[in-house]
Formats: sequence, structure tokens, C-alpha cells
Amino acid sequence: MQSVWRAFLRLFFRLLYNELAWSYDLVAWLVSLGHWKAWGRTTLRHAAGERVLELGHGPGHLLAALEEQGFRPVGLDLSPNMGHLARERLRRADIDVPLVRARAQALPFHDGCFDTLIATFPTEFIIDPTTLREVTRTARPEGRLVVAVGARFDGQGIVAAFLSRLYRVTGQNEPPPDALRLWLEHTELSPRIVREQVGQTTMLLLVAKRL
Repeated sequence: MQSVWRAFLRLFFRLLYNELAWSYDLVAWLVSLGHWKAWGRTTLRHAAGERVLELGHGPGHLLAALEEQGFRPVGLDLSPNMGHLARERLRRADIDVPLVRARAQALPFHDGCFDTLIATFPTEFIIDPTTLREVTRTARPEGRLVVAVGARFDGQGIVAAFLSRLYRVTGQNEPPPDALRLWLEHTELSPRIVREQVGQTTMLLLVAKRL
């Protein structure tokens, strides 16, 4: 039964990120009680330097926020649907940010070219050892990887309780900190766990520095 459920979730998230990308913002807003963009923006205060790569840029909200705060961002995503949404959003805001369609496991960038790499609520690609090698390769010495890993609803109420349970079922809830450290145990990245308060929710972030 669990294998069937995982297969269903993979299909749902694939459709949401591709053929149903037009509904992504609405779904994200609903399942986060309106916190989705604020959750993503918690990564900004942990970014360092100027050159920032967002892995899985989605509809482009964080890229616009990075540009507005003076960073020089680049967006990477494999989904052509998300590429279209992000391109249109940035065009309407008169923001020029390079967008690249590629896999995180094969970043088309030279060694040490980014100060920070960011991912918000990434799918399983982020734990792929090949992705971590590419992150390490393209990060400058002492560069950073910042990952918005999960969220927890601290408020009371039926809706918050329902969403907390939903996040546990879908695997989007806050993972154990030890699991995050083990994930980077054999890499050249030194992690620390950070929690940020957003309204009545708590965000869990992983901030890892390249050794």
C-alpha cells in the first residue's frame, strides 16, 4: 500500500510541476495557509555573496526577491512549464535573470562560480549524491548551500491540524535534524540547522558551508 501511495504522490507532484504548473501558486497558497512565499524568503537572510543559483526555481518568486535585494541570481529548473511561468513573471516585473533548463545532477556551470546555492522544498533530487557533488563543485570555497527543508504549523485549529497531518503523510513535514546531518556526512559541506518563525509556523532550514 505504501508503494502505491508513493507512486501516487510522485505522479501528483510531477503533474503539479509540469502539466498543471498553472495551478502551482494556488495549490501552494492553500496548503501553506498563505505562507508559501514567506517560507521561501526565509532563505534570503542566509545567502552570502552576490552570485546565487536557485535549484528548482519554480514560478520565479524567489528569483525576483533575490534580484530586488541586490543579489545576482540565476535560476535552474528542468520543467519547461515552470521556465515559462518564471520567464513571464520576471518579464512583467522588468527583471532580467538568466534561466537555465537543466538537471541539478549535471549543472552547466564552471567550478566555484556561485557564492550561494538555494533550494526551497526540493524533491528527491536534492539528496542525490550526484547533486551534492555538483553543488560542491560549483560553490566557491566557503560558499553556501541553503535549503528550506520543511515547515511546521504551530497554531491551533482544525485547518492547521489537518495540514500538519497532510504534511506528515506526504513527507513535507519537518525531518529529524540528525537525518539532515547524515545526508551531508560524506560531503565537503559542513551543515547547521536553523529555524525561522513565520507567523504561526516554524521553518526548518539547512545551511551548509563548503569546506
